[in-house]
Amino acid sequence: MEEERHREWPPALHFALVPLMTQGHIIPMLDLAHQLALRGVLVSFITTPFNASRIRHTIDRAAARRLPIQFVELPFPVHEAGLPPGCENFDTLPKTEMYITFNEASSKLLSRPLELYLEQHRSDVMVSDFCQPWTRGIAERLGIPRLIFYSMCCFALLCTHQIWGHKMLERVVDENEPFAVPGLPKEHVIKLTKAQAPGFFPGPAFMQMDKDVREAEFTADGVIFNTFYDLEPSYVSGYEKAMGKKIWTVGPLLSHSQSVVDMAMRGMKASIDTERCLAWLDAMMPRSVIYVSFGSLTRVAPSQMMEIGLGLEASGHPFIWVIRSKEELSPEVEEWLAGGFEARVRSRALLIRGWAPQAVILPHPAVGGVMTHCGWNTILETIMAGLPMISWPHFSDQFYNERLIVQVLKVGVAIGVKVPNYIGMDDIETLVKREQVEERVRTLMDGGPEGKERRRKAAELAETAKEAMEEGGSSHSNLTHLIEHFSGSRCK
Repeated sequence: MEEERHREWPPALHFALVPLMTQGHIIPMLDLAHQLALRGVLVSFITTPFNASRIRHTIDRAAARRLPIQFVELPFPVHEAGLPPGCENFDTLPKTEMYITFNEASSKLLSRPLELYLEQHRSDVMVSDFCQPWTRGIAERLGIPRLIFYSMCCFALLCTHQIWGHKMLERVVDENEPFAVPGLPKEHVIKLTKAQAPGFFPGPAFMQMDKDVREAEFTADGVIFNTFYDLEPSYVSGYEKAMGKKIWTVGPLLSHSQSVVDMAMRGMKASIDTERCLAWLDAMMPRSVIYVSFGSLTRVAPSQMMEIGLGLEASGHPFIWVIRSKEELSPEVEEWLAGGFEARVRSRALLIRGWAPQAVILPHPAVGGVMTHCGWNTILETIMAGLPMISWPHFSDQFYNERLIVQVLKVGVAIGVKVPNYIGMDDIETLVKREQVEERVRTLMDGGPEGKERRRKAAELAETAKEAMEEGGSSHSNLTHLIEHFSGSRCK
């Protein structure tokens, strides 16, 4: 797609991208910036000094390739908001209670600097993460069209919209009583419990945030999704109809045409040498390894960590297990790892402490399946690699995503979690026992007829995802239409 840089678009069409400061939201918006820049669009990517330091390789590579991306580092004086030094990203916050403080700080500390920047560097379009509703006021004051960016699927958004619109959470009393999501396409009956479907901002503490996000969504000039039409056609159409506004599905935004080095540094510098990781995978049999990761924000209780490890060990399959960095692990888990577990599994396990080069690992021929927290970025990357999944949702849109991959797409098996594990619930009881982990790994990797069918469907989805981003594909065309839409608006 490098040739797209030379397409003749109107000069200096300028998009300002405002991500939420957490890796699961920064990474797909970086991918969007990359795709826009390849089409000749000037992109201002809004960030802060600490977050820019994490993506320094991406910044330097964009400059070396002369891509028209400006990385705008706005000051973020956390001390003014009562946050600890260096806390410029959600995953750096030491306490869950600080999430609300952090959201408020983003609005307070970034709003005026961003507005000043856009006054001096006029933008034709603002693309704001849905969790940054404060950008609405800036766009309105400056008269800039504002789009919402969702690094998630239309299925999850349509489900939450219908549950909210039909007031289902007010009508259901029992937290664990399953109910059917109303107003969905008839081909699938999707059931959730009240505990699993509280929306993205659960509880009274997030009530104002939830209200602001909804208002910002309803008043936006359009919505961009990191998904592709053929993955969930009825849900894309259903969401567009429900919202009554234009949406563009432009994913999967990740491009595997990038170099191994670029892929390994995607999002942050990896905590393991990439060559060592690939060499380990090269020594494994095809489709024998299960990759286990629960994302950058999920916190797993020590007792649950041990059950996961023991279940993986008992499964007999080689595995890569991404765990928290040594500084973030409890002494109890560290003692257990060093007390025999690591020695027992050394010949067939690779433990990565911290950030893993996931985009390099998943496409490797040795990887045969993924155990995931059902974050949308990981699901898309897994789909692109043509792999089946074990779903282990924790919070936010993850229970919806589980329903999509297990019930709709039929490329996953559920671990069986019924209760959410919100960020910071480190003292939650063990939800899944080692026997259950072992059984699900064997089911996914050994498979039988059902397993073969999951792999067939996963391979088909991988091909469909690739076609969507190729010239003439739905997502490739939608990105073209997005650029043309605002090029035409500017010329009027």
